[in-house]
Amino acid sequence: MRTIIKMEERKYLHGEITEKIIACALKVHTTLGSGFQEVIYQRALEIEFQNHNLNFKREFSMKVFYNNHQIGTRRVDFLINGCVSLEIKAAKELESV
Repeated sequence: MRTIIKMEERKYLHGEITEKIIACALKVHTTLGSGFQEVIYQRALEIEFQNHNLNFKREFSMKVFYNNHQIGTRRVDFLINGCVSLEIKAAKELESV
């Protein structure tokens, strides 16, 4: 018999922070809808992150490591509370990839 576990019962790394991030993203999407450029959603997310007392850095380069070797850099839309990176995309529709 398969056991069903509610999401609230699971323990996730940074779960409390990611719940707030998802709540912020849903609020922005519900309020603005679709059709705007990414920068509009980024600005709205900044407001929601502040409303939820989330610390963040926006649009900066982050070092990428593999086996303790820096192998490159990556642009990150947001780094929240120093531990969760967030990349946002504005799209008219989702692709199958």
